Parts: sequence; structure tokens; C-alpha cells
Amino acid sequence: MVASDALRAGPGPVGVVPSEPGGLLDVLSVAAVVLDARGRITLWSPQAQELFGWSAKEALGRHAAELLVADAYVDLVLELFAKVMAGGGSWAGVFPVRRKDGSTRLVEFRNMRLLDEQGGVYALGIACDEAVLRGVERDLALSVRLVAQSPLGLAVLDTDLRYVLVNPTLERINGLPAEKHLGKTVREALPFLDTDVIEASMRQVLESGVPLLDQFGVGRTPADPDREHAWSGSYYRLEDPSGRVIGVALSVVDVTDRYRAAAEATEARRHLDVIARASVTVGTTLNVERTARELAGLVVADLADVASVDVLDSVLEGSMVTLPGPGTEQALFKALAVAAAYETDAVDAADPVGERAVYPAERLVTRCVSTGRPVLVARVTRPDLARISRDEAAADLLAREGVHSYLAVPLTARGQVLGVLGLLRARNPLPFGHDDVALAVELATRAALAIDNARWYQHARDTALTLQRHLLPHPPPHAAGLRIAYRYQPASVASGIGGDWFDAIPQPKDKTALVVGDVMGHGVHAAATMGQLRTATRTLAELGLDPARVLRHLDHITAGLEQTIATCVYAAYDPHRSRCRLAVAGHPPPVLIRAGRAPELLALPAGVPLGAGGLGGPRFQSSVLDLVPGDRLVLYTDGLVETRDDALDDRLNLLLGLLADPRLSLEATCDRLLAALRHPDASDDVALVIAGVQEEIAGAQEQAGRPPVRGSVSPRGAGSLSPRGPAGPP
Repeated sequence: MVASDALRAGPGPVGVVPSEPGGLLDVLSVAAVVLDARGRITLWSPQAQELFGWSAKEALGRHAAELLVADAYVDLVLELFAKVMAGGGSWAGVFPVRRKDGSTRLVEFRNMRLLDEQGGVYALGIACDEAVLRGVERDLALSVRLVAQSPLGLAVLDTDLRYVLVNPTLERINGLPAEKHLGKTVREALPFLDTDVIEASMRQVLESGVPLLDQFGVGRTPADPDREHAWSGSYYRLEDPSGRVIGVALSVVDVTDRYRAAAEATEARRHLDVIARASVTVGTTLNVERTARELAGLVVADLADVASVDVLDSVLEGSMVTLPGPGTEQALFKALAVAAAYETDAVDAADPVGERAVYPAERLVTRCVSTGRPVLVARVTRPDLARISRDEAAADLLAREGVHSYLAVPLTARGQVLGVLGLLRARNPLPFGHDDVALAVELATRAALAIDNARWYQHARDTALTLQRHLLPHPPPHAAGLRIAYRYQPASVASGIGGDWFDAIPQPKDKTALVVGDVMGHGVHAAATMGQLRTATRTLAELGLDPARVLRHLDHITAGLEQTIATCVYAAYDPHRSRCRLAVAGHPPPVLIRAGRAPELLALPAGVPLGAGGLGGPRFQSSVLDLVPGDRLVLYTDGLVETRDDALDDRLNLLLGLLADPRLSLEATCDRLLAALRHPDASDDVALVIAGVQEEIAGAQEQAGRPPVRGSVSPRGAGSLSPRGPAGPP
């Protein structure tokens, strides 16, 4: 039922409702004129005065034909009047009328006969300006066709927010015919949409008069219940010519294609953002376990609710990867990482991190690595949980946590499957889709390459470190007159395994040779070269040669090794004379610690690195240093003092400051230096030897009638030592 402006049906009796000006009749300004049987004007409406120009006083009692009709049309008018009065029916048409001001206006007429209760006959003429009527008809026709043919969904609702008009386009959009809309509210007609928001928007427009444009909405309608659609709606208030509010108009555009394109673009940008962050946050170190944790942490932030990373056990052993084939019954994995986007018991269903487990062939993770392809279970069923989980209890746990979608992606690098990335969704209501598979494959591939690099670097590091430790000396034998403490600390990264070495070599007549060297470069080659030089040094040391001559021979040997340069400090200590002879080949200067004096860097002739003799420069020279009981000599490689960020002089001063406490034991002093000077992520290895002169030899010399030799050496920058030439005797 459609309510009119003047009469409305409500829950009570029908009531008369006055109409405010501005309706259609007011727009047309319809005039009413009543004539008696002789054609004289007996009634004259105000609209007639407005239309014809004559007032009621001027028009009443006059013949209408004389007043309003031009002479040329009088006979025709009288003929038509006679037919109407004779009961020949009504007459309708357009007729030129003469106005009071002498102008002529085309007027649309409707003429009909009236009877009163005494049987008297009258003629009623209803008239309006023909131009105004044609304009209204044209506007109405245009409005009707525009509404009916518009590609936009259009509707009009009254002030009670009930539909009074729905065009065919909106019928198609909503999947409901017009009769299912008319007379109903949005909530009653379209309960499957977010009607609270829609009706609130309409009320806001009704009250404020301010249109709401491009209001976005998403939902499903009977027109296409299986797919989600998007619409853009605009609301504006309708008013009649007098400004009276008569309802709300609604226009709707289906923007599903644009919405999906925008959603796809947004998803693509999100994928690019995730990949960009993966390039920064995954594979930051050459550590397999940390890379796995970084991957799991990234995907739970953007892709899954729970993530796990498992690798084949053969990957961690550094051997060739052994994949389970299609006929393989099981595979041995190690769980490296488990992460969740929120606190959930679902993480307990994963295999414990750090433990190895045999996965049977029916598990989806085993199928993923055996085929090398992603395994997608968009909507997980109870039987699927049994193939996802390690046991029945874990499957029950995942069911309780609401896991509904699963994705397993192989970790593939250089054509080999290393493991699998497992993803679960529980709180996220959307199942994994093909776009998620593509993103997960991209992330897994990047992480797999980092894991592969890490495992091979770890293997290379372990190999080089094993070789280097095998080549380094075991705890040195007892040295007459000396107490010796030493440390070796490898670099923190795989490429940092280098050629640093130290040695304490017994010589004839209770002498001891102390050696610290550094082969430039890293890796197995540097460690192997270090082994060659260390062996050569021990051989030369046993001959009792002067330090300068030892370095000269080592320089010749090093030059014969392909692209090898090394630095070295060689010290030969004679406990019976308390004398130490030293020579340096491009190595950091030793430190002398003497009671009552600040630690000093020894100003020894620097020499050139071993293997670089062809570059020219000074020959190797030996210097003599007289030592007394309690003196300490500190030999070290550049990895102890050199960094990328600090000046070398500042680091050397820091070294001297750390050695200023003579109360520390040799062992404690070694630990103190490494703790203070070594960074956890240092890129170079370090060798450190501290030798302390003991009292026993000095006492033995006095008992034998030979007083110990006392002397001094000029510290670095304080003067010159007494050098001996390279061919001098020991």
C-alpha cells in the first residue's frame, strides 16, 4: 500500500492530513471554471484569474466565449459547448485563449457536464497552461525512463525508510523483484546485508540534508550467493518544490571488478612488502637454526597463524641431501623452528624444536619433500589432521585450536629439497589460496638458499677450524725459566677461519722459541698454509738459528707458496742469560710488562711481511731484550687490536691499559684481554701468548757464581735497541 500526501492509513482510524503547498497540482496551477446552460460564468477560481488575467468580479456573469475566445473560434467553441451540455461526453484538447491583456495563450482544457440536485445542467472546465503541462509531462517521462533505463541501481524510500520505488538495475543487483522491496524497510527486504549501517546512513541524510557519497559495502545477495560483491552507494535527501522532505534517494553501483582489482593490487603490494622484508630479515647470519627462526617469525606476521620449519637430517650433516622417494616409507627430519602469530596451544602439536623425528610416508610433510611440490589443503577435515600431525594427540590439539587450512612448501635450493615450511591457519578465517602458495614458495626459496649457504659455510668453517686446531700446538711443554699462557679464538663467521697461529718450541740449552704468526686470508687455504709455515718454523727453531735468520728462511718459503703473505714475531729466550732475542716480520709490536713501570710497546724494527720481500724495504733484524724475574712479554695477532671502527692507536692504548694490573695471573690476563677487546661478531681470529719470567733460573745462576744479566730495552718511540744483523750468532 502506498501512502498519499493527504491521506494515510495507520494503525488507528483514517485521518485527514493537510497538504502543504508545492505538490504537482500547485506546479500545474490548474484553473477551474463553471458555466451555466447559457454559457455564462458562474464560478471562477483564483487559478483562473492567474491563468487568464480576469478577476472573479470581472468574469462572473459574462459569457465565456465573449470573454476568452477570439472571434475566429467562437462558432467552434459554441458547437463543442453544445455537445457537452447535450450529454455528448467530455471534451479535451488544447485551445488558444484570449487573456485580459490581449495576449493569446495555449491552454490545455478538460470540459465535462455537471448536474445539480434539481436537474440543472452546468459545464465544468479545468484548464492549465499548455507549456507548463508539456514541461511537466516531459520531465516526468524523462525521469521515468532515466530511472528505468539507468545502469545505476536507483531506489526511493519514504521518510519511514520504506521502499516506494526500485528500478530494474537495483532489482538485478539485489536479486529481488520490485514487489519484494516496495513497502518494506531495508532490514526487511535485504536482511543479508549490513542493514544497521545502511539505515543509519539514511537517517543521517534525512536529518542533516547532507548527501553521503561513495559509501563502500561488501556482501552477498540472492543474485550471486556464491561470490562476494562490492558496491558503492550514495544517499541524498528528496524534497518537494516547497522544501518539504519526502524521502531518501539511493543510487548503487556494482564495483566488484574494481574492488577485486584493487584487492589484487593491495595483495600484490603486500606480497612485495613481505618479500622485501624477507630479503632484510631472513638469512642475516650464516646460521641454519637462526635462519629457520627468522623465516618462521616472518610468515606468522603476514601469512599464517602457526609456522614450522623442518629440515632433512642429512642437510645438517653436511652431506649430500637424501630425499625420500615415492616408495620410501619414512624420512628423518629435525625440527628447527616453530612460531605463532598469537599465544596458542597449537605450537605444542608441532615436533619439538631441536629434536629429530622419523616422519612416515603418509604425513603431508614427507610427501612435500619427496615430490618437491607444495601441498595445499585449503579446508582441513579430521582425516587431514591425522596426516598433518605427528600423532593422534597432536591432531586433537589442532582440532581444538580451530585449525582449518594447511599449506606445506618445500625448502628448495640449487635443485635440492632441504626441508619443508609448514603453515597453519586457525584464527584467520580465510583458507590458503593460490596467491598464498605463490608467496610461500617465494619466501621458502629465499630462505632455503640462505639455509643452504649457512650449512655449507658451517661445514667449511668446521673443516677449517678442525684443521687449524689440529695444526695448533697442544699445551706447550715446560719451558725453562718461563711460565706461558696462550689463547686461540676463531672468528665468529665461517669466512673468518684464518691462519693465525702460535707456538712454544723447546731449543737446545734450555732455550725456548716463542712464535706468533698470521697468514693473511681466510678459510681452509689459510689454515693449510699456516700449518706449512708452523712446521717450517719448528724445524728452523730446532736449529737454534738467530730470529732474523729464521724469518729470512720463512720469507723464502712463503714466497714459494702461491699468493701467500704472512706476518710473524719470533722470540728466542735464553733463561741462563735472562736474555730474549726478537725479530718481527710486519707484525704488531710485542708488549713488555715490567714491575714498577707502565706496559710498553717494544720499538722493534718492523720488517716486511713474509712473502713480500720482493717489495723491498729493510731486512729482518734481531733485537736483544734483557729480562728480569717478573717481566712479562705479550705476543698477539692483529685480530686482538684491529677493528673497522676504531683507530689502531686507540686500541693499542686500550691494550696497554688492560695490562697495567700485574697482580693478575697470566691466565686471568689472557681472559681479560679477550673479554675486553674481542667483539662477539669479530671477523678475524686471534692468537695470544703471554710469557712470564720465573725466579728459579735467576736463583740457579747466583748459586752457580754467575750473576744474572740485568739490562733494559728502549720502549717504542723512546730510543733504539741494539740490533744484530740477520747473520749474527744466536
